[in-house]
Amino acid sequence: MGTPDFSIPSLDILRRAGYPIVGVITAPDRPAGRGRKLVASPVKKYADQHELPVFQPEKLRNPEFLDSIKALQPDIAVVVAFRMLPELLWSIPSVGTFNLHASLLPDYRGAAPINWVIMNGEEKTGATTFFIDHKIDTGNLLLQSETDLPHEWTAGDLHNHLMQQGAELVLETVWGLAAGTLTPKPQENALFRNKAPKIFKEDCQINWDQPVEQVYNHIRGLSPYPTAWTLLEGVSCKVFGAKKLENAPSESSPPGTIQVVDESLLVACQDGWLELTEVQLSGKKRMPAAAFLHGYKDLLTAFTINP
Repeated sequence: MGTPDFSIPSLDILRRAGYPIVGVITAPDRPAGRGRKLVASPVKKYADQHELPVFQPEKLRNPEFLDSIKALQPDIAVVVAFRMLPELLWSIPSVGTFNLHASLLPDYRGAAPINWVIMNGEEKTGATTFFIDHKIDTGNLLLQSETDLPHEWTAGDLHNHLMQQGAELVLETVWGLAAGTLTPKPQENALFRNKAPKIFKEDCQINWDQPVEQVYNHIRGLSPYPTAWTLLEGVSCKVFGAKKLENAPSESSPPGTIQVVDESLLVACQDGWLELTEVQLSGKKRMPAAAFLHGYKDLLTAFTINP
């Protein structure tokens, strides 16, 4: 069960390992683009390409859908980036239904662990497989794999890394369950320190009145999606990239002050300066900051610009 690109390596590694995949459950086709044509999910496209049976229920409690899954007599269901499941569905497989979660549970339970571990400046994270039960992300643990989190990585970098690392963990989990060598164990709730709730647009606005480190983590933790943003003279501007400066301006300025130094776009934070490297003005293309400065000097009238 899965929908986005993140799910595909897990499905692919199981197929290549020779496990009989009796069905793939994914989201219904949705309208997209200017023409609002129906577009299949990445998982459906993969399944169709490899002639795997596909199920696309609008409602997971639909009796006909549930009966069709029961008729398959599945041993194991694997959930990778799908949606909340009713017990009527996750209880069908004889061995159980397990989920791949992009953090080291019980820490960072929730919908957006990849974003939050970076926004919080963590140095390590990982992936977890666990049996689904009645509460979100609280089921018995199966396997975990840890990974270092480089300080320059964005959410996109971590997403791509865990997409592959998670697939290997899924394969190892299915192998262990099939062989009967895995012993599920309860999560240690004492290790639950941070939540990873869904992120909304208002959560993405940059607060320049914070330390450089915190603003830097905020930007990279939301890049490339859902993307940090700020206002330039009242115009919304997404910020995809930033870097901390080795030779920042020595003078202190109010947070949010902007300076242009040698075609670099600098913004003052609470305790120093941050360079923005990639931005996107509302209604315009994403571009390097230098290109933005060349094309939109009319927006710089209120900025402090160094000669």
